[in-house]
Amino acid sequence: MPFKDKNILIIGGTSGIGLQTAKSLQEKGANVITASRKQSSEAEALSLQHLPLDVMQFDDSILKELPNELHGLVYCPGSIKLKPFERLQVEDFRTDLELNVLGAVQVLKAVMPLLKKADGASVVLFSTVAAQLGMPFHTSIATAKAAVQGLTVALAAEYANAQIRFNAVAPSLTDTPLAQSLLSTPEKAEASAKRHPLGRVGQPQDMASAALFLLSQDSSWMTGQVLHIDGGMSSVKLL
Repeated sequence: MPFKDKNILIIGGTSGIGLQTAKSLQEKGANVITASRKQSSEAEALSLQHLPLDVMQFDDSILKELPNELHGLVYCPGSIKLKPFERLQVEDFRTDLELNVLGAVQVLKAVMPLLKKADGASVVLFSTVAAQLGMPFHTSIATAKAAVQGLTVALAAEYANAQIRFNAVAPSLTDTPLAQSLLSTPEKAEASAKRHPLGRVGQPQDMASAALFLLSQDSSWMTGQVLHIDGGMSSVKLL
């Protein structure tokens, strides 16, 4: 198994993309540790090690329960706060930045010594198609996720000599609990699918497959990259 005996920490690994990534890694033999505010029943059924962690009120003492080295880290927390710019408050921007960027920064600072101990670790962060493609009502989340992409490439440069790789996945709309309000009726789901050149919204497995690729040795010569897993939305226009 390609991930046998590899220690992978997934922040936000109890629902949506994080949960699917945890399942896929477990199936491939990884020692998966999830960390989030709450443990879902579906995640609990996987019998994975779970650490209660709120990245908005970060306490690095919980990370003392981690193994001595980490071969991979996936940071999955996200938010969807779609409002016209004039209805967004400064606090909305602050919350998105704290969850998506500063949460990742705090986790990374806490686990960096463990990543350094592995013989070539990989970090996967999550951005969004809206960080590249201008989309109405996405100002707050696009700002935060653009910062995630900046963090990705800066750390990729800084830790290349330490053989720690940093890459990001930039999804479009994905069928997860976070996105249910956007897919809550057949009409909304159909309209969302039609906005993508490939004619459907993303599934958690699409993003999990990308994350596993970036964690694996198959991507060992990749760092500082943003993979656009978005059904063609960011790069393809149909006539």
